[in-house]
Amino acid sequence: TVPFFTVFLRRGYGLGAQAMARGGFHEPFFAVAWPTGEFGGMGLEGAVRAGFRKELEAVKDPREREALYEKLVALAYERGKAINMASCLEIDAVIDPADTRRWIMEGLKAAPAERTERTGHDFVDTW
Repeated sequence: TVPFFTVFLRRGYGLGAQAMARGGFHEPFFAVAWPTGEFGGMGLEGAVRAGFRKELEAVKDPREREALYEKLVALAYERGKAINMASCLEIDAVIDPADTRRWIMEGLKAAPAERTERTGHDFVDTW
């Protein structure tokens, strides 16, 4: 019966982030991030290496390959910013860290006092 809130302070990558957000970013009563939040399907460097493997292998010059890799990583970090996640409605908002306590208190006031149905995501499995 305790309402579930998610606050991303820094990194929210892959299934680990979803698991800590009660199974998905739309499952908690609210999901917000600090401006330092960054998101991705996996660690961004690894995602670039895996997702752009063919493109990177096609560049024969090691310096040019590294420059392309750095450019793609920078693009991934830009796209993974918390503000971009909020703009496409994956999280509710990007908040000032100083407002975190207010968000939690307002969430406690606004959440239903008692749930009558079980959602199947009634706990966080720590394993």
